This record gives sequence, C-alpha cells and structure tokens, in this order.
Amino acid sequence: MKEKTHAATVRIFIALAPPDDAKQELERVLGPAYAAYPRMRWNRIEDWHITLAFLGELPVAAVPLLRPPLAELVAARRPLRLALRGGGHFDERVLWTGIDGDLEELHLLADDVRALVKECGIPYEGRPLRPHLTLARSRRNEPPHAVEAAAGLAAFTGRPWHTERLHLVGSNIGRGPGPIHYRDIEAWPFAGGR
Repeated sequence: MKEKTHAATVRIFIALAPPDDAKQELERVLGPAYAAYPRMRWNRIEDWHITLAFLGELPVAAVPLLRPPLAELVAARRPLRLALRGGGHFDERVLWTGIDGDLEELHLLADDVRALVKECGIPYEGRPLRPHLTLARSRRNEPPHAVEAAAGLAAFTGRPWHTERLHLVGSNIGRGPGPIHYRDIEAWPFAGGR
C-alpha cells in the first residue's frame, strides 16, 4: 500500500529592506495614522520590505536552488540609492508608501531576480513591479481607511539610503491564527555594501 506524503512547503519572496533609521523615520510620520486608525492591521516595522519577486508556496527543497545564483547576482551589483516617499493605496484597503531614487536600477534588479527564478526551474508569472512598501490593511469587516491614511503621507519624503542586502524571505501566511511574521532565510550583501 502506497503511503500518501505531503511535501513541506514554505511561502517565499525576494525583497529589499530599508535600514532601521529610514523605517523609524517613517514610523514617526505614521504616528497620527496609528492613533486615528487603530483597527487597521498594521505591519510590524521589522517586517517592512520592498518585494522584488513573490514566489508563493514552494517546496522546501526548491529553496537551496535559489541560494547560489542569488548570491552571485548580488555580489556583482552595486547598492541602490533609494528613499521612502509619499503614500498610496490599493483598492482603498491596502496602505503603502512609495519608493524613490534609483528606480531604473531597481526595475533592472527585479527583472534579473525574476529571470533567475525562472532559470532555477521555479515557475514565475509575477505582476509588473510597482515599487512600494506595504504598511497596513483594512480589516474585512471594517470600513477601509487606506485612502485617508495615504493622504497623511502625501508630503512625506524620507532620507536617502543605500540597499545593503538582498533578502530571501519566508513567511507564515496561512499557518494558523495571529499576525503574519517574516524571517530571513538568507541575505546577501551587495558589492561594496557595508
């Protein structure tokens, strides 16, 4: 009799993370929105990231395939100069801040990361890159407040910073109750990075 087995999977994405001081700068600006919209599901500051490629659920065995080529790709790349800027929303429910700076290079990096994923034999049909950092979501049973919260970020321009590492991240989405948490599986420094 054949035993039924389920391969272990992990939800994966590849991202950049702003440095702590850039995130803290934005967190201070978000103070009034935190107070005004406490029922929104606010992402934890330590989880803020700029997704370059969302891969979804992958077998755990696929993760090692990504490590060497991602390390090689990043070792050949200089850090990007980016900044957090302004605010916006998706479908009146998702609040985000935008990205400014070396946007052409950011798009090229995302294209190369996505091509590398496909070369590793991992199916990838992602949406076009819209550089942003997701901050919060309105709860399904609550009125959406992302439009109002985004208006409070309209004049925000954060200080410029350089990307330090490319992150391969796993998440616990769909893994039980409670907030979403992310963890670095691995991170690689950019050439000439700190």
